[in-house]
Amino acid sequence: MNVYETASIAELLKNNPYPGRGIVIGTSADGKTNAVGYFIMGRSVNSRNRIFAEEPDGIRTEAFDPSLVSDPSLIIYHPVRAYNGCLIVTNGNQTDTVRDFLAEGKSFEEALRTREFEPDGPNWTPRISGMVTPEGNYLMSILKSVDPEGSDCVRETFEFPKKAGLGHFLHTYVTDGNPIPTFVGEPERITIEGNIDEFTSCLWENLNPDNKISLYVRFTDIETGKYEERILNKHVKED
Repeated sequence: MNVYETASIAELLKNNPYPGRGIVIGTSADGKTNAVGYFIMGRSVNSRNRIFAEEPDGIRTEAFDPSLVSDPSLIIYHPVRAYNGCLIVTNGNQTDTVRDFLAEGKSFEEALRTREFEPDGPNWTPRISGMVTPEGNYLMSILKSVDPEGSDCVRETFEFPKKAGLGHFLHTYVTDGNPIPTFVGEPERITIEGNIDEFTSCLWENLNPDNKISLYVRFTDIETGKYEERILNKHVKED
C-alpha cells in the first residue's frame, strides 16, 4: 500500500455523484503558485438556487431567483475571504468567524472551536474550512457529528506545508445517500496540474452535471501575492 499516492481530482469527482461542497488547496507543479478551489452542489430546490458573486475580498453566495428561497440560513454566506495575506475558504459563515478571530490576533483553530456541524439532522452536514498562509502553507478543518444523533462535535484540523504538485481535497460527504454519509479520514491527496483555466475546467467538467451549482478557483503567486480567479455558475443572470 502506497500511503503517499496522489489521485487525480478528475477521477475523484467524476466517479462521485454527490461529494457535496468541496475545498481543494495545493501548490502548482513548479512550486510557485498556490491553487484554491471551492465548489457547491445541491439536491433540493433551495440548495440549487444559488450562484457565486464577487466581493472585494472574495466571493459570496446569493440566490439566483430570490422568490424560490425557503431558508437562507445555511445557503447564503461568504465562502472565500482574504485577510492580512491569508485566504480563508469554508462552506459556511464560519469564514467570518475565522476572519474575526484573526483580526483579534487569534488562530484558525481557536475560531473553529467555537463552531460545530450544521443543524440539518439527520445529515448533520460537516463544516469544512481551509486557510492558506502568505507563505503558501495551508490548514484544513472538518467539524462533524460524533454520532447519528448529532449529540456532540468532533473537530479535526490538518496542517500542510506547500509541496510542488501536491494538493488536498476535503468535501462534506462521501457520496450520495439518505442520510448523506459524512466525509471520513484525512483530506485526500491529489495532484495539482495545469494553469488556472485548465484546473478550473478539470474541476467543473468532472462534477456531476445534475448536482453541480457553482465553482470558484484562485491561483496566487506565492512570491508576489498577485492572483487570478475564475467563477463558474450553472445559472447565469442576464445583464
